[in-house]
Amino acid sequence: MDVIEYALPGARVREFTVPVPLDWEDPTGRGIEVFVRELVDPERRRDDLPLLTYLQGGPGGANPRPTAVDGWLAEALTEYRVVMVDQRGTGRSSPVDGDTVSALTGPGAAAGYLLRFRADSIVRDLEHVRRTCYDGRRWATLAQSYGGWLTLTYLSTAPEGLAACYVCGGIPGLPPDPAEVYRRTFGRVESKTRQFYERFPQDVAAVARIADHLAETAVTLPDGSPLSVRRFQTLGQELGFGQGAQRLHWLVSEAFSAAGRLTGAFLEAALVKTSTAGNPLFWTLQESIYGDGGNGPFRWAAQRERDRRPRFAEDQRPLLFTSEMAFPWMFREVRALRPFARAAEELAEVSEWSALYDPARLAANEVPLAAAVYADDVFVDAGLQWDTLAAVGSSRHWTTNEHEHDGIRDGTVFRRLRNMVRDVGGEHR
Repeated sequence: MDVIEYALPGARVREFTVPVPLDWEDPTGRGIEVFVRELVDPERRRDDLPLLTYLQGGPGGANPRPTAVDGWLAEALTEYRVVMVDQRGTGRSSPVDGDTVSALTGPGAAAGYLLRFRADSIVRDLEHVRRTCYDGRRWATLAQSYGGWLTLTYLSTAPEGLAACYVCGGIPGLPPDPAEVYRRTFGRVESKTRQFYERFPQDVAAVARIADHLAETAVTLPDGSPLSVRRFQTLGQELGFGQGAQRLHWLVSEAFSAAGRLTGAFLEAALVKTSTAGNPLFWTLQESIYGDGGNGPFRWAAQRERDRRPRFAEDQRPLLFTSEMAFPWMFREVRALRPFARAAEELAEVSEWSALYDPARLAANEVPLAAAVYADDVFVDAGLQWDTLAAVGSSRHWTTNEHEHDGIRDGTVFRRLRNMVRDVGGEHR
């Protein structure tokens, strides 16, 4: 195993890759690689420190590439050796892109391939890294958003590898049901949109002007793909983050030039925020993360819920934004997603999934679990999180409206969760 070591301000870094099978049920078949980055306080790099592995949000999100030791990372490095494993298909772990999927031929080939990038496979990758690279020592996990989905799969399948679990805004509803998720999500994003307009009343007209222009004029983004009203509406994702409302305000308030055209700066920003070119799995697997046993098919649950809500129509004013919702039209309009169109349609028809959760094992869980539940989280419903946590043994939660979905950026959130575990006896090492 080739290891690269170097220094960042405030951290010593080790990097290496580990081979794993694409399909853990066929370990001698096709292989891929997972990439591991380890960070430690430079003055403690020789110490025998406890391990903490970070479970990135997503799906399809690579681990952070830190430019500074701050936030949760600064808090973690006071005690842990931090291990970041890029989830398969992301970052430097055999990344999946349009070319990867286009090379797969035959009915169902692309969908079958993408089914190997769900939580069950990711957890088995993590266990392989833990056993082969860290002498099988237990590690704690810190999860952001989708990382909480991974946490419950981990607790369902390999709790013996875990010392404690910390989750920030990411406890899934169980049994998983995307239709119920979107029934709740649309109401929250409508509320977030109205709060945005109350905070920036001038943006009611600014957003309407942009939407009217897009409805009347064919607008092309810098990559050649169209900017439709419905694509513009997806910028509502910003409203789920701490500074997102401000970012959206500045974007829409400065969209037009003096000549009445959308500026190049606006179009560039709209492309970056809606293209997902660096993370195509995010939308492709957005509903597949809810698949568990025989609970499919989902058949575009978010689109079906939107169709029931005429207030979200493109010609309604004030225009309502949408949020973290995958729609079938994305795979026609978003250039980076076009190669995934056929696979996305096939995934929407999957009726039987690999199992992700074991309710009995979760109920009997003895691994300390501390979760931060954000009361106003637009992406992950607080009520569903409370219901799930009530059915998971050894779990505690802290509910707060001080943070949006990205509250993990504040190091005090992780500190609070660690203290909750300490109060009940600490991590299992």
